[in-house]
Amino acid sequence: MRQPYNYNHQEWNAPKPRHLSLLEVALHWKTPIKQVFDLWSPLPNQGWKPCIDSADTPSLPERSQGYIQVFLDGGLNQQRMGICDAVAVAKILNATLVIPHLEVNPVWQDSSSFTDIFDVDHFINVLRDEVSIVKELPTEYSWSSREYYATGIRATRIKTAPVHASADWYLENVLPVMQSYGIAAISPFSHRLAFDKLPVEIQHLRCKLQASGTAVLRERTDDTEKGRAGKFVVLHLRFDKDMAAHSACDFGGGKAEKLALAKYRQVLWQGRVLNSQFTDHELRNQGRCPLTPEEIGLLLTALGFNNNTHLYLASHKVYGGEARISTLRAMFPLMEDKKSLASAIELAEVEGKASLMAAVDYYVSLKSDIFISASPGNMHNALLGHRAYLNLKTIRPNMLLLGPLFLNKTIEWSEFQHAVINGHKNRQGQMRLRKEKQSIYTYPAPDCMCRA
Repeated sequence: MRQPYNYNHQEWNAPKPRHLSLLEVALHWKTPIKQVFDLWSPLPNQGWKPCIDSADTPSLPERSQGYIQVFLDGGLNQQRMGICDAVAVAKILNATLVIPHLEVNPVWQDSSSFTDIFDVDHFINVLRDEVSIVKELPTEYSWSSREYYATGIRATRIKTAPVHASADWYLENVLPVMQSYGIAAISPFSHRLAFDKLPVEIQHLRCKLQASGTAVLRERTDDTEKGRAGKFVVLHLRFDKDMAAHSACDFGGGKAEKLALAKYRQVLWQGRVLNSQFTDHELRNQGRCPLTPEEIGLLLTALGFNNNTHLYLASHKVYGGEARISTLRAMFPLMEDKKSLASAIELAEVEGKASLMAAVDYYVSLKSDIFISASPGNMHNALLGHRAYLNLKTIRPNMLLLGPLFLNKTIEWSEFQHAVINGHKNRQGQMRLRKEKQSIYTYPAPDCMCRA
């Protein structure tokens, strides 16, 4: 497990705007009314509809083969996908699933539990006819805990589940353990179930979970939305130190920042970051550098968002702090985030709970009129699929286009805007069918959907 990296000294010079000529125009740009109308128009019907209900009424087998435990690492959205996979594996094995254990996130040092984030009773109730789920193990199996598996080799722990394992692998390798001991614990479990060659009912079960996943803050969020008027866009800005270091790109923080990110890469990954073999210019030409707050602001403005846009910022902690985000705030003065919208009492309730805060961001993102992510990743992929399932507008930044555009220091606003608009016409939520080995959680059609 990676160890958290702490830093206390100043790591960057306050970054100045890197695209000053574009920024000067963007700050005063008046978007044509037609462009605004087109931008905010909902997606037309694309001929697909959710299609996950079985024609036959599902029923639980009379007898469970035993208990299945899974221990999930990673961030919230990786864990959400793991939860869906765990339910599917329980169905494959005819096992009783124990509410999944969420590992402490090594980057954020977050100890949010399943019950902190999800409505457990709702989770169990939705699946009651298909999978047996228990909140905790009966007394005779109480020894099967995270601590028990951390202190030695245990016969009931499965450590060898391959990435994207088949259903047959679980039947051949996990079922015998469960039948012998009454229980099997699988760890690690991230991305441990294949997306191809699975029974239709198993795929539909994963789709059902992905579509109905609910954070515990559902009621409060709904009440808040009823009191607000107008459309809003959510910007997912993943620009934390972990991402910045792993990208190996230069973000304009000067020599101090470059040294700090290089040291961070060495501590966390022993320097084994493939991107670090390329120059910043090469990485940007390849579209492999996450967009900075300034760059995502220029993209949004070119697409047609303006300084009257209600923008919700879904983000944990921006590397560089307010100095790095101030340019984006200047372009979008009505920008809010969960901390600015929540009361002091609400913030106190979620103090130190990064995953719970991420759940709020996910839910607000799902409910937005438009969602756009500045950096591909698990949250981007999960929302891409969830919103495609609901036929909601989701803008995918064209990184191969944007990298070279931002490298061009002489480009004028009209040329930049024209390229941005043309390069994103077909990247606003148009349905894309899942290809072999691609994630069902990112591409729900055709597994989770059928022709309308």
